[in-house]
Amino acid sequence: MLRPAEPGDLPGIATLMRASVLEVFPRFHDQRETEAAARYLTVPDPVLIEDGTYFVHEAAGQVVACGGWSTRDKLYTGSGSSPTDDRLLDPATEPARVRAMFVHGDWTRRGLGRAILARCVTAARAAGFRELVLMATLPGEPLYRAFGFREVARTRVRLPNGVLLGGVSMAYPLTG
Repeated sequence: MLRPAEPGDLPGIATLMRASVLEVFPRFHDQRETEAAARYLTVPDPVLIEDGTYFVHEAAGQVVACGGWSTRDKLYTGSGSSPTDDRLLDPATEPARVRAMFVHGDWTRRGLGRAILARCVTAARAAGFRELVLMATLPGEPLYRAFGFREVARTRVRLPNGVLLGGVSMAYPLTG
């Protein structure tokens, strides 16, 4: 069942995020990179839940997929804080952000990520945004490509402990 996330979901979201990274990242990253991602990329952002833009998919009472979009300036978790993270974006001139997409390793390739992205597209379009952007990790890149996101640039994301993770800046038009 796909539904908006609630504050009580935070522990289940955190558990899912960590499990997803530990299960999926080793196919794309070495042990040091996987451990750094599990530490720094798996902190749920309660602001997304407060804003009503974050979703969870539950099965048998457990969160097996999560993700959402944001009207705020923060692009991703893990690189530290910025003074503009909470700034509201202007839908007429700035893209909304897709944030914190995770699927449990046992639940991949079942359409859960695609369903969350479709919900993000619908909601961001209704809010007047013209584009979605995201910073894909290497495990997420195939899903985003298959959904229709286009690569903007390849980059390396520096985590707080200095580890660099491969990333892909991607965009999806909401118009036309």
